[in-house]
Amino acid sequence: MSYELDSLDDTPQPVEILSVIDISKIRLNSNQPRKHFDEDSLDELAHSIREYGVLEPLIVRPVDEDTYELVAGERRFRAGIQAGLHSIPAVVRVLDDLQSLEVALIENLQREDIRPLECAQAYRRLIDDFGMTQEEVADRVGKKRPTITNTLRLLNLPPQVLESLDKDEITEGHARALLSVSDADVQVQVWEKVVAHRLSVRATERLCRNDTKPSKTSVARETRHRHDDPNLIDVEDKLRRFLGTKVSINRLSNSRGRIEIEFYDDEDLMRILDLMSQS
Repeated sequence: MSYELDSLDDTPQPVEILSVIDISKIRLNSNQPRKHFDEDSLDELAHSIREYGVLEPLIVRPVDEDTYELVAGERRFRAGIQAGLHSIPAVVRVLDDLQSLEVALIENLQREDIRPLECAQAYRRLIDDFGMTQEEVADRVGKKRPTITNTLRLLNLPPQVLESLDKDEITEGHARALLSVSDADVQVQVWEKVVAHRLSVRATERLCRNDTKPSKTSVARETRHRHDDPNLIDVEDKLRRFLGTKVSINRLSNSRGRIEIEFYDDEDLMRILDLMSQS
């Protein structure tokens, strides 16, 4: 049986074939963006496959006459092997290397259980390898552009923090809190405290506020009223959460003050402007 699937762009696509393929003839895709697969989840899926079979076919591409490379569906592929399958349903699609990578990235990014660091790395590859803008990435994966920008910002964290995030020692919420600190050394110091004391995201946010070292110029502008005023601290926290970046409120007098909003590049500035205009 052959049919046309929706293409990823306007380029004419070849007819695709739905086949049942010998599972031993399928090799893994080295460009798979998803690297971690939960063993308990795989066990559950393998049990379901034994009971009901594979409900959604894989996507593969032919490598030679007798071999296929997996493009999308590695979790189903692994669970199928675990379930003892000898053959598995798959859509065979002729793709070049870049098209294969794009399909793999988009298929995984649309899943809800992909890890945040894997997601950020996949967004970065779409931008670097395919020349996409953040807006185009957002359109392709069905996300809002600020979501893409905030996820990409995770890659700005120090390597040891990224490794900790990848190992699930900290959550994405912890990582986003650390991004509110502009100094990388301070980020590492706060991260060490978070891991050592198993701090919650909320406690990490408070620690980031307390451990942030303001510049000499900002110290000169601020008065001691800022940190003594719980109302200002609360407003500052709400603004930082909403805008996804560091926000400082400096009281200059009893009735006057200044709000400072930090941005990392022109695109991040446009993201913040979009958020403010939408609200």
